[in-house]
Amino acid sequence: MFDHSDSHTDRENIVRPIIHNLSNSRSDVIEINGDVRIHANTTTIYIHPTTTFDGQTNYSTAIKPYARKGDNFIKDYVTTWNIITINNHQLPENLHALDCGRNFTVPAVIFSIGGYSGNHFHDFTDLLIPLYLTSRQFNRQVIFLVSDKRSTWISKYNLVLHKLSKYEIIDTNNEENQVLCFPKTIVGLKSHKEFGIDPSIPPHYSMRDFKHFLRSTYSLERESVISTSAYSNKKPRMLIVSRKKNRFIKNEIEVAEMARKVGFDVVVEEMGLNLTVVAKLVNSFDVLMGVHGAGLTNMVFLPENAVVIQIIPFGADLWAKPYFTLPPKDMNLRYLEYKVGLNESSLLGKYPVGSEVYSDPGAVYKKGFIHFHAVYLKNQDVTLDFVRFREVLLKALELIQH
Repeated sequence: MFDHSDSHTDRENIVRPIIHNLSNSRSDVIEINGDVRIHANTTTIYIHPTTTFDGQTNYSTAIKPYARKGDNFIKDYVTTWNIITINNHQLPENLHALDCGRNFTVPAVIFSIGGYSGNHFHDFTDLLIPLYLTSRQFNRQVIFLVSDKRSTWISKYNLVLHKLSKYEIIDTNNEENQVLCFPKTIVGLKSHKEFGIDPSIPPHYSMRDFKHFLRSTYSLERESVISTSAYSNKKPRMLIVSRKKNRFIKNEIEVAEMARKVGFDVVVEEMGLNLTVVAKLVNSFDVLMGVHGAGLTNMVFLPENAVVIQIIPFGADLWAKPYFTLPPKDMNLRYLEYKVGLNESSLLGKYPVGSEVYSDPGAVYKKGFIHFHAVYLKNQDVTLDFVRFREVLLKALELIQH
């Protein structure tokens, strides 16, 4: 238990924890090295005082350990964790309440599976990439403590989780009244940018490292698009990510046929939930094409030097850029985009002539995500112009062949 002796000597022998605040604009992260006591049932983390017994400073903070800081929409879906120091004058009445129920010798990483989990893009940008950044350094010698557990999420990404930790995940909601003790704890997940990693920031990983990690995890065969000479007798392969609920290509069959005539071996497929199947499928293609949406996240499984074609719905330029326009470069992928014109959009005719929906998408964007999403993402399908889109297909073919 915590040292609660009144002797001056015992108090001076208390080992002070080392606390690092690694928070940034995207996520709150606190790293604690020292005697850490986690009362999972109340989502409270107790640590030894940061000063000597007669000091005046105590450490206290609250964190939502989910890597989308400042997003008020999800705040009610992510459990708050409290971190507090306990000194000899502030111990609970029941001193044994902080005795270790379970002692561990490896570090812990605490994070929430709440928020936007279940959306394929957010699974990667909010959880898997940050988890890789935070825990890869421990070479699987780390224990994950999760709150807001979603069993379907853990099942879907089980291979990734197992590749990062050799231990069973601890569901903090089911720990009853136990105190878990660790020599090191990281609360929250490190995050650098949308769907990406900044290699200049410690631990100096990159998105190419992350892609290599995924290739190893899912035993993917292709590391890079094969040499151009190999295409003399074999057509490059294109995967068109099909959508059915919204933002679908209304002339998808005709677009696929045009791509075949240009010179591609084309497959049109919806992305399923079995990630092992999806990863192996995507890895077998040279070009991934689709309307802006979560399906494009699967570019992480493409071989290097493959081509990503993003079809950007009318008015969605500002939203598309950080999500899928910038990330391919960091993954050593080539990127092309096709911006849908108003005459190709199902929005035409839904609003009065002169509506800012048509004339000023930026103004709609400034009204907030929910409004923007309702107009341009949830309520829009596209019919691609064959003449314009053929030029994009020819460019993709050129990139693959040269």
